[in-house]
Amino acid sequence: MKRNLHAGKRLSGGFSLNVFTDDECDEIHLATLEVLQKTGIFVEDDQALEIFHGGGAIIDQKRKVVKLPPHIVEDGIRTAPQKLFLAGRNPKNDIVLESNRVAFTTFGEGVFIIDPYTGELRKPDKTDVGNAAKLADYLDEIDVYERAIGAHDVPQEVAQIHNAEASFNNTSKHLIMGAFTGYQLDKIVEMATIIAGGKDELRQRPIYTTSTCPVSPLQLVKDTCEIIIGAAKHNIGVNILSMAMAGGSSPVTLAGTLVTHNAEILSGIVLSQLTRKGTPILYGSSTTAMDLRMGSAAVGSPECAMINAAVARLARYYSLPSFVAGG
Repeated sequence: MKRNLHAGKRLSGGFSLNVFTDDECDEIHLATLEVLQKTGIFVEDDQALEIFHGGGAIIDQKRKVVKLPPHIVEDGIRTAPQKLFLAGRNPKNDIVLESNRVAFTTFGEGVFIIDPYTGELRKPDKTDVGNAAKLADYLDEIDVYERAIGAHDVPQEVAQIHNAEASFNNTSKHLIMGAFTGYQLDKIVEMATIIAGGKDELRQRPIYTTSTCPVSPLQLVKDTCEIIIGAAKHNIGVNILSMAMAGGSSPVTLAGTLVTHNAEILSGIVLSQLTRKGTPILYGSSTTAMDLRMGSAAVGSPECAMINAAVARLARYYSLPSFVAGG
């Protein structure tokens, strides 16, 4: 089992980038609580609305808006585990996320690849998905594999099931990948259960973590709700990952975008914990700024790096494991 180095832990020395003090994190947290209580979150799924209602949230059924009193949010944060065990098919690739230990993963999804034999730029197929997993499995620097590309030669309604099969069969590391729908999540978990040797074995050695993205601004759409609820019922981890864009789908200011981002993630965490307390979660981010000239996501920009550092700091503030992308 791997326990990677800490980033900026207060020891005798070390390099760190601490963009916020605890007081500043308090301000972002309090602003987020106000947004969740006063503005609320649009929730598209009826089952999720029932779960929120049962947990004490205020529901506007006509508009499908959920308003969360602060105590519900803070209770959800408290019950989410601070430590996350990510098992590999090979135990030597097990990894623990805790405190501020840093690990590295691939990221998805590449929509085109350059064929390694012909040099052609083309859409990936299922064979490419397996080869990408195999490459990541070989690289010692990669601790966890997130599906890097998706197959375009399979029916897209069930593409994630095919991507999971190709990935599971070609990596001995922990797999993170979204399921896109509740149906596909059930099938992928069924696959993982067979690989692990049974439900109890998968619970002891979770080889798969799912992922889902709220829609900015402030929406838990149907597939996101299905996956968060499904992950809780299956007792597997879920990476709740906002993809807000400052200046586009969120305020142009760093602070405003962080509050929007935070509200989306915390609402997802609350849904997971109301479904089953103790559901493992990752505080996820692919949030960045929008290039106002091109209308595209400015990934790799200085603003993206600032947001990444801020999001990681917020996750530490909540004592939650994090997943930060797009650096």
